Amino acid sequence: MRKTAITIGDAGGIGPEIIVKALYCAEIRDYCAPVVIGDRVVIEEAINLTKLPIELKLIKSPDESKSAMGTIDFIDLNMVKKFEKGKPTAENGRASVSYIKKAVELALDKKVDGIVTAPISKEALKMAGYSWPGHTEMLAEFTGTKDYAMMLVGGSLRVILVTIHTPLKSVPNLITKERVLKIILLSKNACDMLGIKNPRIAVAGLNPHAGESGIFGDEEIKVIIPAIENAKKHGIPVTGPYPPDTIFHKAYKGEIDIIVCMYHDQGLIPLKMIAFDKGVNVTVGLPIIRTSPDHGTAYDIAWKGIANASSMLEAIKLASRLKI
Repeated sequence: MRKTAITIGDAGGIGPEIIVKALYCAEIRDYCAPVVIGDRVVIEEAINLTKLPIELKLIKSPDESKSAMGTIDFIDLNMVKKFEKGKPTAENGRASVSYIKKAVELALDKKVDGIVTAPISKEALKMAGYSWPGHTEMLAEFTGTKDYAMMLVGGSLRVILVTIHTPLKSVPNLITKERVLKIILLSKNACDMLGIKNPRIAVAGLNPHAGESGIFGDEEIKVIIPAIENAKKHGIPVTGPYPPDTIFHKAYKGEIDIIVCMYHDQGLIPLKMIAFDKGVNVTVGLPIIRTSPDHGTAYDIAWKGIANASSMLEAIKLASRLKI
């Protein structure tokens, strides 16, 4: 049984609650042996909140995990004594980083086969003095990874992003031949992780109608098409660029395996439209497996017992299927 480390994320958000709910599902034990990393005071309160008959079992190492139904094997880092709920704080931000760092260390040491990270707060990270805009960049630094990308999986769509957390006005200048080529190559890596043997990789254009032969923008002609042609020389089965308003429908119908998207919302809007509660974030290019629910801390509903655990459940299941 593959061991999966699960970090509780920002203690003030919905991460602890959705972890407890997800691990209460019997089917999880068919996929992996989960080991949760965080603070005991937080997870115990989450168990009390859900009123589920779950026993907390404290362990020092994943080697001690038994993965028994009705129990949560838990590594307590003892970072917070009393935590605030429903808002970002510096203390919760520092603690969330410690949980992730511990999980990465276990994965790099082959003590676990992959990690699943509950949502963290970008604002809490900033309050704690960190400059990472999110999990992806943090994980790249912790693992010494230079080339990486964010892939989102939901329903019949898989998207991988050329630019991630950046203002929209900055996107055109960040779309370079080198970067587009790198993400196309990583999209093949993503398909390998998913076990797709003959992938159909498609590239979305940046502009309306993919530029319409330069009428609506020339990034396709100057940057994206040369990157695609270069990727083909590397033996990558890639086509495009396609108009962004049609390519997602093709993927939805099963004609495409993964779409290379130029910016964050281009890929995430259609994916969240069809898989809002079940989307999964995968970091491609790392030396370890990492997935995460495709949503945030949801402070507005945190610690009210109403959070939906579907995305966390899917993230755990997908982590157990991925291969590096």
